[in-house]
Amino acid sequence: MRVLSNLEPKDVFYFFEEICNIPHGSGNTEQISRYLEEFARKRNLEHYVDEAGNVIIIKEASAGYEDHEPVMLQGHMDMVAVKEPDCPLDMKKDGLILKTDADRLYAKGTSLGGDDGIAVAYGLALLDSSVYQHPRIELVLTVDEEVGMNGARVLDVTPLKAKRLINLDSEEEGIFLSGCAGGARVNIHFDYAASTCTGILCEVSLCGLMGGHSGEEIHRERGNAICLLGRALSRLMERMEFRIVALEGGVADNAIPTSAKAEILITGYENENGRHKIMQGEFSEQECITLYKLTLEKLEKELKTELADKDSWVKIEAACIKLTAAEGMDEELSRRLVSLMNALPYGVQAMSGAMPGLVETSLNPGLLSMKEGRVSIGISVRSSLESAKEALISKLKSLAYMAGASAEVTGDYPGWAYRKDSPLRDKMIEVFTKLYGKEPKVRAIHAGVECGLLASKIPGLDCVSIGPDMKNIHTTEEELSISSAGRVWNYLLKLLEVM
Repeated sequence: MRVLSNLEPKDVFYFFEEICNIPHGSGNTEQISRYLEEFARKRNLEHYVDEAGNVIIIKEASAGYEDHEPVMLQGHMDMVAVKEPDCPLDMKKDGLILKTDADRLYAKGTSLGGDDGIAVAYGLALLDSSVYQHPRIELVLTVDEEVGMNGARVLDVTPLKAKRLINLDSEEEGIFLSGCAGGARVNIHFDYAASTCTGILCEVSLCGLMGGHSGEEIHRERGNAICLLGRALSRLMERMEFRIVALEGGVADNAIPTSAKAEILITGYENENGRHKIMQGEFSEQECITLYKLTLEKLEKELKTELADKDSWVKIEAACIKLTAAEGMDEELSRRLVSLMNALPYGVQAMSGAMPGLVETSLNPGLLSMKEGRVSIGISVRSSLESAKEALISKLKSLAYMAGASAEVTGDYPGWAYRKDSPLRDKMIEVFTKLYGKEPKVRAIHAGVECGLLASKIPGLDCVSIGPDMKNIHTTEEELSISSAGRVWNYLLKLLEVM
């Protein structure tokens, strides 16, 4: 039973619902890629699918537009798939539960994937119909944009003729994006040999944070659960000796993590009478547990004060499970790892001097995992200055080296430089102004879009990025404005008529 059948524009929301019924988180795009291929095949449209799963669908110009220059429409098919802790859905297998509330479209218990499902829906609705007027349309839909623009990186642009690109991966109506930061992912790896020891097995969790897109929301200074977990463990280590047993946090390097947790095995603690090891007779299990909980309770109060106007729902959950034997890294390695986590920089590192209010350089530790003798931390680095990006990457490598860890850089992508002379942008501004009676705003953004990578493959490519209003992308609070999606669709159709 369709949920969005009464929404306008019907053809756009029909395809948006189709997409939402197909799992398409980053790294899980085979099914959506096959759906797009079948869409093109059924309509006898020229199409190309590469080994990565990128899809190009081409529709020739409508009657009277044969001599017009082609236009590329572009978005990505993957989404950041996050869910609330009590949500029963398996986002690798299940579709989304769509809900509407007045002008809001959202998904129950999960992210919506409006970023960038709306681009896919716009493209399919346009190619599915024969009533719209347009030049040759080259619809380019990439995979795994959210984890390093991996699809755009390997895309074969040979079938493409267009020198004009309308990217549909923006989240604010009336804002024409004309430049973005470059970025990379730094992966810090901390290898260890596990050993077994006896202690009090405890779990500490950082949760309740708002999160958000690390490009769009980084300036809001929201809490980062991975960094705060490092702070909590460091605080405990001032009074306790422990071994790290398990670590987990975040869902994507470009999403500010809302939660992170650690299991630790406490083997000793310190009070006014000195240090007490678990193998010594003076060790008190109850005294140790009390110290553990009081330490974290005090830190939670401090964080609530520090984040009162930024992320006030921050919470530390502390649980002591039992006195037991468990396998983990030894105490010295645990101390080095905790020191690394506590020292990791996070957030805005510099603001742009050329464009007031624009973040120039930032980073976000977004992924934390521990398995098979390796702890890994995935960090998204962004900057509109290549030299500043490289300097920040160098700093992270230095921190890793001092902790005895290794660092590798993946997913390096170029920035998208602002183009002063842009006939495409001029035409888009002209059409917008006639349609709405006001000029759009032209901006550069700190978040990354694929225009820079595509422009590096297609010399002279003229790019602008647009999209409807969305909020809280990459979180379970994500929502899409229904009316804005309709207005952007009508604008896109008007624009194609005069291109």
